[in-house]
Amino acid sequence: MELVFALVTDLHFGPQASFGGKLRKLTADAPALARAFVSRMNEAVRPDFVVNLGDDIEDEGFEADRARYGACIETLRGVQAELVNVAGNHDLVHLRPADLLAAWGKPELPGLHYSFDRGGFHFVVLHTREKKDVDVTVGEAQIRWLAEDLAAARGPTVVFMHHSAADQDLRGNRWFEGSPHICLVEERRALRSLFQQHGVRAVFNGHLHWNHLDVIAGIPYVTVQSLIENLDEDAPGRPAAAHAVVRVTPERVIVEIEGAERARYQVDRAG
Repeated sequence: MELVFALVTDLHFGPQASFGGKLRKLTADAPALARAFVSRMNEAVRPDFVVNLGDDIEDEGFEADRARYGACIETLRGVQAELVNVAGNHDLVHLRPADLLAAWGKPELPGLHYSFDRGGFHFVVLHTREKKDVDVTVGEAQIRWLAEDLAAARGPTVVFMHHSAADQDLRGNRWFEGSPHICLVEERRALRSLFQQHGVRAVFNGHLHWNHLDVIAGIPYVTVQSLIENLDEDAPGRPAAAHAVVRVTPERVIVEIEGAERARYQVDRAG
């Protein structure tokens, strides 16, 4: 039993955005890079499904954000496979959960966290909520829901979320070095305890704008680089064009990150 899915994250459709006085996000390239990702999925990879890990937009205002979020989702729907969506922090600065659910075509969902089964595996989507410059949380209610969901899961489980549940070493991260409170989930130890208790096979996130792997208690925690990250120090820039192709079996997780900063991770299940 093998399932293949692809990951793309932090597409940031929207106005130009600088950080520290330098051009860090190549937002102008986002639509073209998203279309190139879709083409590669359809022509070369043909995954079972595609996961959009969030931050589809560079927030500006309600009307602009709603239009750009819709444009991003519509572009990704060009993939000839199911599209699975995760909410990012930029997506919810001006938009409401109901706006995202409408764009996903899933207005019936009670919230932005949910789970589903495909190909003998169980998949969980968590909603990590960020208060700007304060903290990132999932909340007690979502942790209770997660515990019940994992206990009832039939088959190996994989988790998707926007922020990280690992205790990442942030040295060298141009966005978050010295700021774990706005990139790592506050309740991450409680989450990891549940993941370990229920034998979760892998956890994937975006947000940190780099490729990163932590293996904790045998579980790989994988962060995927932003599609539009500028790998140069400033303009005119060189986009990461990053995305990942993941192959999972009950015994093994293989992650191949494509783009300008390629990486390959393989974690075999102990025992």
